Amino acid sequence: MKSRGPYRRHSTPFKLQLCQDIRNGVIGRRDAQRTYSVSANLIQLWLTQFDRGELNDEEAEASVIAEYEAHIAALERKVGQLTMELDLVKKTPRQPIAEGNEKSSIITGPRPAPSDGGAK
Repeated sequence: MKSRGPYRRHSTPFKLQLCQDIRNGVIGRRDAQRTYSVSANLIQLWLTQFDRGELNDEEAEASVIAEYEAHIAALERKVGQLTMELDLVKKTPRQPIAEGNEKSSIITGPRPAPSDGGAK
């Protein structure tokens, strides 16, 4: 048995263009089926909607606007997340970096400087 593959959504501009091409004789139904991997039933449904005037430019514009709004919302969420991460990094104290040949350990930190008071 052949699997149907992933569920796909087709944009209104795509449906509108395909229906116009079929109705104008640019492409046949079977060619559209093979080229775009769309079932005959789905093409017939779109053609019926096209003939009734249900697939129009206003609906296509509304669809595009909805897609843009969803994309903007996702970007705003990402900006918020990155802002919170940046604020957290700014508030976290930094460990001093060992200079020159000084050896440093994560546990003990940099070694103390030798005192000038003289060694005993």
